[in-house]
Amino acid sequence: MKKLAFTIAAVIGLASAAYADDLEGRWSTPADDNGNRGLVEVAPCGAALCGTLIASFDPSGAQFASPNVGRQIIFDTVAQGEGAYTGQVWSPDRDKTYNSRLQLTGDTLAVSGCVFGICRDGGTWTRN
Repeated sequence: MKKLAFTIAAVIGLASAAYADDLEGRWSTPADDNGNRGLVEVAPCGAALCGTLIASFDPSGAQFASPNVGRQIIFDTVAQGEGAYTGQVWSPDRDKTYNSRLQLTGDTLAVSGCVFGICRDGGTWTRN
């Protein structure tokens, strides 16, 4: 009986790992218009993925207490296949929310977004 229970637990654990989304995890952002960078943690939120700013760094690389820590940077993000994602991304330096396109390639994430036909390159984020 113990062997059966262990086997079932192992199968459930492997299945959970297989369904974890590749985008989940911690991502370092490039410098924004002010030279600040962030650390964003991406995790499931409902049927989508969301990314919350968990740390901010000034141009020298020193961590600072940004009022944006704890805010969602990406939200309503869903996989489109082949590493592509769409959703929303909020840009703290411009205080604008963009319709986002994310492209995951290994441990890099190309981020871009558009609002009212104006598009912006959000740079390449790296997995932390």
